[in-house]
Amino acid sequence: MHSNDDSSLGESDSQANQIESNEEEALDERSKRRKKLAASATANYHVGTHLKCIKPTEDIFNPEDPKIREDIIRMVIQYLSDEGYTASKMTIYDEANVKWHEREERVVELKRLKKAVLDGDWTEVDKLCVKPLVKNHKSFLYAVYKQQYLEHIENQEIQKAFTFLNKRLKPLEHLQMTPNEFKDLCYLLTAKSVRDAPSFRNWEGIGPARERLVEQFQNMLNFENTDKDGSIYVPPNRLLALLRQAVAYQIEFSRYHPRVAPRVNTLLQDYSSFVIPNATHATLIGHRGNVKCVDFIGEEGREIVSGSSDNTLRLWDTETSKEIGILKGHDSRIWDVSSNKNGTIISSASGDGTVKLWDIKANQNSCLSSLSGHSGDVYTVKFHPGDNNVVTGGYDKIIRLYDISTGQLVKMFTGHQLSVSKTIFNPLGNLIISGSKDHTIKFWDIVSGLCIKTISSHLGEVTSVAMNSNGTYLLSSSKDNSNRLWDVRPIKRLKGHQNTSKNFIRAGFVNNSLIVGGSEDGIVYIWDQDTEEVLQKLRGHNGMVYDAIWNSKQCLLVSCSDDKTLKTWWYDEDLPLEL
Repeated sequence: MHSNDDSSLGESDSQANQIESNEEEALDERSKRRKKLAASATANYHVGTHLKCIKPTEDIFNPEDPKIREDIIRMVIQYLSDEGYTASKMTIYDEANVKWHEREERVVELKRLKKAVLDGDWTEVDKLCVKPLVKNHKSFLYAVYKQQYLEHIENQEIQKAFTFLNKRLKPLEHLQMTPNEFKDLCYLLTAKSVRDAPSFRNWEGIGPARERLVEQFQNMLNFENTDKDGSIYVPPNRLLALLRQAVAYQIEFSRYHPRVAPRVNTLLQDYSSFVIPNATHATLIGHRGNVKCVDFIGEEGREIVSGSSDNTLRLWDTETSKEIGILKGHDSRIWDVSSNKNGTIISSASGDGTVKLWDIKANQNSCLSSLSGHSGDVYTVKFHPGDNNVVTGGYDKIIRLYDISTGQLVKMFTGHQLSVSKTIFNPLGNLIISGSKDHTIKFWDIVSGLCIKTISSHLGEVTSVAMNSNGTYLLSSSKDNSNRLWDVRPIKRLKGHQNTSKNFIRAGFVNNSLIVGGSEDGIVYIWDQDTEEVLQKLRGHNGMVYDAIWNSKQCLLVSCSDDKTLKTWWYDEDLPLEL
């Protein structure tokens, strides 16, 4: 017995040593993780916003331009060929060759047309003018008919000229080169020479005029800049070169510059500097009540919008932190705000039971429409990724989907037992995800309107839900003092903050690797997504922090508080990180 007791004691000591060893290894791994994050965060220095950079707008090139489309196809074919995707390359090449063959036929028609014009073979010209090559260029068609008419005049074929004027030129009179040109064409019926009319005083004669007509058409179409088989020289690795230029552009015009050129590991998202905010950048003062919600306007985030219990929304310039506008119209507090991607429309959810859409670009901060239907406070509103719809939820437990162009209700989603506190879309836009005071999170299929999944793990009211940019993780906040990270099942529980009262305390993602959230203790908390540790505590507010929003373009964090202020937070390299 005594021997067995000694054996049991030995096993207990061994187990204790193993546990202690595992804990030490875990602490060591977390220490390495913190050092890695600190090294990444401190590898950037602040340069501010480049106010004069050229924006990559649609005006830079027209994607509908056939030449641009062809360039893109050629680069794709080259890339597939370089990577060994021979079958895929040939499929695209064969499909593209149909268009190139069509263009080759047009080149042949062009040569025939040029020869016919120079030879004065107007019968052949007329045959070619009904083909798309010329038919779609009305101004050139007018020039061809004008040439034939002037030749009739030059040859004193007045009756033919009269018939030609009425049949061919009159329908195209609106294309005349000068206001008096058609009038002078009519005058020539009674003149002795083409040069008698003011508009044709410099007429060079039939031969030179035909050559000028051919030159005009050549310049207009410019089809013969390609080899007969449609081949064009594509510089080596052209697609990769353009992509590298695009990433370099994103790095150059970000607020923070890396001290060493970074290695980018995805092209599906724009480059964003990894920083951990550690200091107040600015305090935004103006609201007369607590600030319930905040959002950056548009993907660029050059302005901020906030909603308050003073019934107003206020607009702020991100760079100067100055108030630039006030939106008035709600009769009760603003619970939530959202912006479309382009930053042209803002939506606001209010305690007055409405959601308002605001035009903040074209019509000087005017209310576009007011979406009704909810009975009671509307707590949440969010734009669809396609910007055509908004989803709302509130006190009446019903989730509503609206068409923003018509203001009409598209669909209702029912199933929550208590108020809906937050509604969002997944990045693909085919699901709505909702959090509720009934402690649940629900996933809704937009097309069918059915609830396809319910998560019931929270012990308190769910105050917010958020999804990372690639849709792999869901983050939820609850009045059980936890933020939880989900991948179908809960994989992390983040603690440290306070969230138990009647307020909506919300959380979101930072760079898809950190998590940020508000707290009733007035602190903004930043967690490491991987280790669940609190990395940074941002102090400065004098009241509870309702929400904190990150914008990757600006590399800025903005928080809103019960103290009637907003604060923007940045990385100050002169101050230490709390890691």
